[in-house]
Amino acid sequence: MHISVLGAGTMGHGIAQVSAMAGHEVTMRDIEDEYVQNGLDAIERNLQGGVDRDKVTPAEMAETLDRISGTTSLKDAVTGADLVVEAVPEDMELKQDTVSEVESLVGDDTIIASNTSSLSVTEIMSALDDPGRGIGLHFFNPVHIMALVEVVVAEQTDTDTLEFATEYVEGIDKTVVEVGDSPGFASSRLGVALGVEAMRMVQEGVASPRDIDASMELGYNHPMGPVELGDVVGLDVRLGILEYLREELGERFRPPQILKRKVRAGKLGKKTGEGFYVWEDGEIVGVSEDVMSR
Repeated sequence: MHISVLGAGTMGHGIAQVSAMAGHEVTMRDIEDEYVQNGLDAIERNLQGGVDRDKVTPAEMAETLDRISGTTSLKDAVTGADLVVEAVPEDMELKQDTVSEVESLVGDDTIIASNTSSLSVTEIMSALDDPGRGIGLHFFNPVHIMALVEVVVAEQTDTDTLEFATEYVEGIDKTVVEVGDSPGFASSRLGVALGVEAMRMVQEGVASPRDIDASMELGYNHPMGPVELGDVVGLDVRLGILEYLREELGERFRPPQILKRKVRAGKLGKKTGEGFYVWEDGEIVGVSEDVMSR
């Protein structure tokens, strides 16, 4: 099967990697050559890490890389695709414009999916002439490690589209959780609720980020604490989701001031080198001074 992934960032290159590892031919598209190359380089690093840990063989790495190509041309990326997965930034207008343009370039049988983590898939796919072909595929970061994919059924999604999406997800060795198109779906709504409360606790001086994270990792067996997870996902992404959920679901999702200040200061987490933690080479090396001083 030919898979087209639109976006070579954290989620996009992850979706491209797992699709190619499952034997699909993949074209990954972004708007600049630099972004495309960064995505391809990230995939190669992930695979090499798998080889180093004896999780991936050198042959599997080479075969996976051979199945992935990159481009800045949307037309080239989606031509002949059986499935197009958009992984562009979390902006409703951008996503609607993207899926609409995709529909004008693909055949009638191509399924169009959104990797949105919280926006309404029903609203995104309303931009299509045939919204029945639209569905949500919410992958989790890091895509090549996390086993879950939320299959989000929009109001317009038809049965054939749902069956296709479910088979694709199971075929890339992921577990399907089928959810209705409610704000935040299941995972983002619950995960953000935990994350925002953890940020409020930091803001109020209840405990340090390290202790809050340790309490959930050791006390509840979470693989990563909620403060660290916010840094990994991106504090700007967290803020955007909270603002959307507040609009849709009410004041319990009001973003805390500490998060707003972090985003305004450009301290977005792991990707910028500082959020609630300080990061170097993808690892935590300390706690942010403006958190320590609280």
